[in-house]
Amino acid sequence: MKKGESARSEMSGDRRNGYRKGPSRAPEFFERCMSVMQSGTQMVKLKNVSKGLVRLFYLDEHRSCIRWRPSRKSEKAKITIDSLYKVTEGHQSDIFHRHAEGNFDPGCCFTIYHGNHMESLDLVTSSAEEARTWVTGLRYLMAGISDEDSLAKRQRTHNQWMKQTFEEADKNGDGLLNIDEIYQLLHKMNVNLPRRKVKQMFQEADTDEQQGTLTFEEFSVFYRMMSLRRDLFLLLMCFSEKKDHLTVEELGNFLRVEQKMSSVTMEYCLDIIDKFEVSDENKQKGLLGIEGFTNFMRSPACDVFNPQHNEVNQDMDQPLCNYFIASSHNTYLTGDQLLSHSKTDMYAWVLQAGCRCVEVDCWDGPDGEPMVQHGYTLTSKINFKSVIETINKYAFVNNEYPVVLSIENHCNIQQQKKIAQHLKEIFNEKLDVGDVLNRDSKQLPSPNSLKGKILIKGKRLPPYLSADAEEGEVSDDDSADEIEDDCKLKNSTSNGPTQHLVESHIRKKLDSLLRESQISDREDADSFSIRALLRATHEGLHKNLRKNSKECLKKSHSRSFISNLKQKRHSKSRLKCHSVDTDDDGQQEASSKETAGQLNRCGRRRKTMKLSRDLSDLVVFTNSVVSQECLDEGPIMNVLSFSEARAQHLAHHRAERFLNFNQRQLSRIYPSAYRIDSSNFNPQTYWNVGCQLVALNYQTEGRMMQLNRSKFMVNGGIGYVLKPPPMCKGSFNPCSEDPLPACPKKQLVLKIISGQQLPKPPDSMLGDRGEIIDPFVEVEIIGLPVDCCKEQTRVVDDNGFNPVWEETLSFTVHMPEIALVRFLVWDHDPIGRDFVGQRTVAFSSLMPGYRHVYLDGMTEASIFVHISVHDIYGKWSPLVLNPSYTILHFLGTNKGRQLRGFRGLFSKSSKCSVDTNVAAAPRKRSVTTHLLRRTASAPAKGRKKSKKVLSETSLDGKDSNGDAKPQAIGRSTGPRMTLQHRPASMPLDRFLQSQLTLSSPEPDGLDPGADTVIEN
Repeated sequence: MKKGESARSEMSGDRRNGYRKGPSRAPEFFERCMSVMQSGTQMVKLKNVSKGLVRLFYLDEHRSCIRWRPSRKSEKAKITIDSLYKVTEGHQSDIFHRHAEGNFDPGCCFTIYHGNHMESLDLVTSSAEEARTWVTGLRYLMAGISDEDSLAKRQRTHNQWMKQTFEEADKNGDGLLNIDEIYQLLHKMNVNLPRRKVKQMFQEADTDEQQGTLTFEEFSVFYRMMSLRRDLFLLLMCFSEKKDHLTVEELGNFLRVEQKMSSVTMEYCLDIIDKFEVSDENKQKGLLGIEGFTNFMRSPACDVFNPQHNEVNQDMDQPLCNYFIASSHNTYLTGDQLLSHSKTDMYAWVLQAGCRCVEVDCWDGPDGEPMVQHGYTLTSKINFKSVIETINKYAFVNNEYPVVLSIENHCNIQQQKKIAQHLKEIFNEKLDVGDVLNRDSKQLPSPNSLKGKILIKGKRLPPYLSADAEEGEVSDDDSADEIEDDCKLKNSTSNGPTQHLVESHIRKKLDSLLRESQISDREDADSFSIRALLRATHEGLHKNLRKNSKECLKKSHSRSFISNLKQKRHSKSRLKCHSVDTDDDGQQEASSKETAGQLNRCGRRRKTMKLSRDLSDLVVFTNSVVSQECLDEGPIMNVLSFSEARAQHLAHHRAERFLNFNQRQLSRIYPSAYRIDSSNFNPQTYWNVGCQLVALNYQTEGRMMQLNRSKFMVNGGIGYVLKPPPMCKGSFNPCSEDPLPACPKKQLVLKIISGQQLPKPPDSMLGDRGEIIDPFVEVEIIGLPVDCCKEQTRVVDDNGFNPVWEETLSFTVHMPEIALVRFLVWDHDPIGRDFVGQRTVAFSSLMPGYRHVYLDGMTEASIFVHISVHDIYGKWSPLVLNPSYTILHFLGTNKGRQLRGFRGLFSKSSKCSVDTNVAAAPRKRSVTTHLLRRTASAPAKGRKKSKKVLSETSLDGKDSNGDAKPQAIGRSTGPRMTLQHRPASMPLDRFLQSQLTLSSPEPDGLDPGADTVIEN
């Protein structure tokens, strides 16, 4: 549909509502736009500074990214089309507002929003026609990306990655790769092949007249030769009776037996062959060769994540209290809690990312218009009306499920009435919940019944007030007051030299510590300590102020946010309810009854504030109430807010009571105000006790946000996930060792088979020139306390391109509905380990069988695994080795000599032999055992790394040179049974039952390598 002029001025460039090709816009029109963009356009790039920079912007030849020159970033000066969030026209961004005096023609201005944090690229063209060409072209590209399916996206990103890899390897820019450039590329890709082997493949791929160099097409052939997968080839042979292809029947058998797919038809198998097979001859015969099989196994169809979970798949008609709800804390901030900018665009981003509860902190503003800011800090301010307009526009772009608007009110009565006026005028019918209100009053409404509605969470006037009263007093205890008065940055609007000094040194310390946190172990929750931040900032401020000023800071600044933090954090108060002492952090509160005569947690009288009737009446189902110690049942519409430390105390000491409370009412958990770096707590702690609104700082990427995203991907990413039935009704203690004794447990058996194209650590000091990595895989279960554990594989030396582990890890999970499975890849180092990548998936979203786990944010990097899940009944956990054996076991040990002939077809073998003697029972190992596992293949000090290639068929405990392999500490080595070949048509379970003898376990004679299930 062709858009009108009024629509062009709107911020309508988001992906889901991307630019649509209408009948009046022929393909030739868009091709002309692409041609102009690829030719390049000189534009002014605006920045925070007073003047802009003139640069040549152009679309690269693959139409995959926007580049510009000149730039000090060189090749990194680009923005990928995949990362584009939206494109807006005119003076809509903050940067353009700051350059208002520039008198730029709005028709020549546009802004590109990109990246995870909604970064903006603000550009000014010399004519309105150029601006329209770029806006139209970019929206066209974004619409094409949003319309493609997962398979098309996978193929497109792979092709772009191949072209980008080729261009980066082409150092002299001649469009060809010589042998030296190939060597450098292989080192960058962590490939450790003999040069003789590389030269042989290079010569086989170099088929044109210009010998000694590879074109892109020849490089693609070289890459396919190098990437031929031994594990997938052997897997194919297992189901093809040793042939190099699968028939339709054999493919169907593989899908049913190993991939656990039901309703596999011949038409479905033929469709797979048609999509993935590269040979036309095989397509005509209905055969799937090794390249087609590889393409299929690496496609989204064989991803570890259940594709059905990309859509809503849960019951959405239960009360709101039965759902986990994706929630944001201080949504408007783009960075830390002290100095960062506030942007309305953050609301657009988090809402479209699936967040369903956003926070708005309202303060008195100039000209009677309320502002949104983080109080008592140096963060910037934004207009409240602009925030509400942005929320109204983006609240239901991606899904229609209700949005909770958490309002923290610090305004006077006049500006409160202005807030209510803006809410009514902008949200209009979205606030009308009259139909839902007249239904069952004994429970909260369901997400389905509130579709398209916005719920205002805030204070309500007490019921004893007369209905005619225009205002009244309510409690003013909220998250803004977690930092006491003496620790706040007061008079934050002043611009004196002292404040500038404070701001500059706080910013300097924040920046340095943030850089340090990025370099350090990203998976270590304590690697970036808020205590270190406070201590460094405190010392830096006082040292500098003594040097530059003869007199001390005024009280409002000297104690602005540093001086009393430690003693405030360790202060204690006596609670009245049950005479329970506070926890170590001293952040417990006295009581929740909102009477002015009671004391707060610091021994002071509770603060109250005036509340307008107009604003109070907008609060219907979500009435904000100060958290209680007693957790007494109140009206179902009360939402209790808990600070992080307060909620943690309840979760650890009163978990069962907290869980029962959350079965009827909503609770909201927010980060401690001492997290001035905008770091996040572990949300799993509060999900375990049924807390619905666990608010995180969405602007801070890291482990906790990765857990949050994975949690809400279970139900289509709509921001609502149904809690497990035991959390909705009944009672149990989530902190006990056996929380649900009457329910069967699940055993997750993971065979970590191999890795593909694992890159160097992102923070490697030498970058691509660094050493080839020594990877190992760690798998972590995150759920109830009894389920939380980690296991890891051995280390494979000098191979990040195709390492092979063939190692089995086993986990017992008591409540799989709430558990997350986290796959991590590390680079082993003699003095530690370096983070390579991760992927987190909800337990309930795991797909069985052979699956690829693609690491987040990486195009090609993955690990290949086999997944199986078993029910466990009774008290004792069974011992289960991977039911799929190794791929070699499928073929039978007597075929070992035949298999040696295959070795030359593949890339270099892993230096780690197949380890089938892995016990599933011992979940906890000693520190020594863990160190031995991590360093099993690491070289001893002063000794070169062993380059021995172990025999693939060495199943008797010896390597290819006849030396006995060292046994892991704590593992017994009983006699091994003879392995028989399993017919491809026989289900695995039947084969195991027919081959293995079940016997009672003997303390000294149990063979942990046996694939046995021991039941009560």
